[in-house]
Amino acid sequence: MAGILYLCATPIGNLQDMTQRVVDTLKEVDLIAAEDTRNSIKLLNHFEIKTPMTSYHEYNKVEKALYLVEQLQMGKNIALITDAGTPAISDPGEVLVRECHKANITVTSLPGACAMITALTLSGLNTRRFCMEGFLPSDKKEKKEILEELKQETRTIILYEAPHRLTKTLVELYDVLGQREITLCRELTKKYETTYKTTLEEAIEYYKDNEPRGEYVLVLEGKSKEEMKQEKIKEWEQMSIEEHVAFYEKQGIDHKDAMKLVAKDRGVGKRDIYQYLINNE
Repeated sequence: MAGILYLCATPIGNLQDMTQRVVDTLKEVDLIAAEDTRNSIKLLNHFEIKTPMTSYHEYNKVEKALYLVEQLQMGKNIALITDAGTPAISDPGEVLVRECHKANITVTSLPGACAMITALTLSGLNTRRFCMEGFLPSDKKEKKEILEELKQETRTIILYEAPHRLTKTLVELYDVLGQREITLCRELTKKYETTYKTTLEEAIEYYKDNEPRGEYVLVLEGKSKEEMKQEKIKEWEQMSIEEHVAFYEKQGIDHKDAMKLVAKDRGVGKRDIYQYLINNE
C-alpha cells in the first residue's frame, strides 16, 4: 500500500504558530523532505522531532521528486516542509505534488502559517479578489512580460521580494503600472513586524533614505474600473465622432442608437454628440 504525502505548514517567524497536528505528523512520518535541512533542523530540534530529513529544493526538484514518489510507492509516509510557511506556494513543492497526482499518491495538506494570506489580511486593500504572483522573475524579458500582464490586472496583487531587490522592484512596478496603492509587510509574525500602507511613489521615496531590511510581502492595488474607463475613452477619442458613429452604423445600428452608444463610450451626453454633428454638417 502506497504512503501519503503530507504538506506541512511551518511558522513564518513565530514558533508559536506551529500547529500540534503538524508536530505530531512530523514525528510520525518516515521521512521529512525539507527545502533547507540546515534551517529546518533548528525547527525540528525545538519541537524534539527526530524523524530523518532529506533535502528537496529548487535545484533538485525534478529528480528528487521522482525519488520521493518511489519512496511513497514503497509505502513510506513523507512530510514536505518549506523554510517558512505553506509548501507548494511559490515553492518547488508544486512539482512533487504534481508527480504524486500522476502516480495516484494521496496528498493531504495540513494548514497553518502562510505569508501571502497574512499580508493580504493586514493590507487594508480589497481581499475579495486577489492573485498571487510570488517573486518576479530575474530574466529581464520575462519580467517585462509579467509586468505588462499585471498592468491590466484588476484584482489585488501579492508579490514576494527580498530586501536587496525591493527598491528596484518598486521602481519597475511604478514605471509600468503607474501610481497605485501598496501595502508593504515586513518580518511578518516576528518581533519587528511592520505594515506600511502607502503608494508606489511614496514607497520609492521612503526607501531612498531607509534601507530595506527583512523579507517583504507586497500587496498591490489592482487596476481600478475608473482607470479602465478613462483608458477606453482615450481609445475612442483617437477617432473622430463621425467615424465613431459610422463604426456602429456599419454594424446595422440605426443613427439615433449609434449616437447614444458614442455618447456612452466617450462619457458625455447624447445631446453633446447630436449638437456636434449638427454643427459639423
